[in-house]
Amino acid sequence: MREDSKPEESILPDRDYLMDLLKNIISFRTVAPPGDCYQEIVEWLEPIFRDMGFETTKMKMPAEVFAAKCSDSRLVGDRYNLQADLSVGAEKTLVIYAHLDVVPAEGEWDTDPFCAVQKNGRVYGRGVSDCKGSVAALVAALKALLSKKKPKYNLSILLTTDEEVGGYSGLCYLTDLGQVKGDLMLCMDGFSDDVGIGSNGIITWDVMVKGRSAHSGSSFLGVNAVERSILVMERLIDLKKVVQARRSRLPASSPVKSVGIENLMPILNITMVNGGVKENIVPDRCVLRGDRRVIPEERMEEAMEEIERALEPLRSEGIDFELKFYPGYPPMSVDPEHAWVNEVREAVERGMGFMPQLSAAQGSLDQAYATEKTGIPTCVYGVGRQLESNIHAPNENVRIADLEGYTRFLIELLQ
Repeated sequence: MREDSKPEESILPDRDYLMDLLKNIISFRTVAPPGDCYQEIVEWLEPIFRDMGFETTKMKMPAEVFAAKCSDSRLVGDRYNLQADLSVGAEKTLVIYAHLDVVPAEGEWDTDPFCAVQKNGRVYGRGVSDCKGSVAALVAALKALLSKKKPKYNLSILLTTDEEVGGYSGLCYLTDLGQVKGDLMLCMDGFSDDVGIGSNGIITWDVMVKGRSAHSGSSFLGVNAVERSILVMERLIDLKKVVQARRSRLPASSPVKSVGIENLMPILNITMVNGGVKENIVPDRCVLRGDRRVIPEERMEEAMEEIERALEPLRSEGIDFELKFYPGYPPMSVDPEHAWVNEVREAVERGMGFMPQLSAAQGSLDQAYATEKTGIPTCVYGVGRQLESNIHAPNENVRIADLEGYTRFLIELLQ
């Protein structure tokens, strides 16, 4: 280094601005279902990006597309997404994605879930981790960076809706429109523990076991669908043992490793049972529902066929049933040796103060749909800790230090 040269000045985010952003973003009750306040939050964010020099597009999903693609009757109202693009003449474009919707704030909270309340080094509120905290950090990072220099990438910011209900109207819709365009991608719908390079796919299923109603005093005249469903459950539980003995080559997250599971694993769950209308009526139907989490080494089609093969012999035993599948997001796997993965890890080390491990999520991500369709190398890294932040539960929270560190990470990644 020349004696007259000076080290590059650190770019630091404005903490007060960051916390004020988060407070405002949390106040929008973008709860899905039903999907409220989407237009309001997009119209609040749009001028913020425009003031930083971005070209913005507010995209309303056509009603006929929503009707055709979104069969969930709980979802009502218009679906809005925001795209913000900044061209700086760079060779590559980085796509940054987060969702604006949150799950309902049910249960007993110690604070108002739609106020970002700071307490004991943490901030509490619905969405502070999943994933409005990331959105606030992104805006604060961009404001700090752009006041000093241009980012090293062209930027395409995608802020979408309905992720929490596995909906099509957010990132999946934009992917099919051809709006997910770039050379690299960062999904901010993750945790701060590890850098994510994969996830499980998801298939929801249901089995309706059929019977015949009768008075319970003469139950021998009917066919008890609830009792017959036990045989179906037994077959599924036997299959569960086979499925969950498998492992992916992708490592599990650090919190999952802490309970002794070293690699991503597939899952088969029975999560709901619904049958019967009254104690003295033999039930004529019983519906079992659940999901199948699919590792990247498996195929979604084969996972469904495996369940069919397990249950089909029951027909010859007189069990009448109807099996349906509802495939969701596919599994995702990114090459851990890709240069983008290392770049993200090094930015985390500089911004957060530690070198993160690589891992894959037991859950499922809409990001996987975009990655599969576009082939864009993707890393998943967000705000919050998997075993601390209580996402989807009362008292969702993040460490304020993590929120500030995540903002620094974004600056390091972009400068």
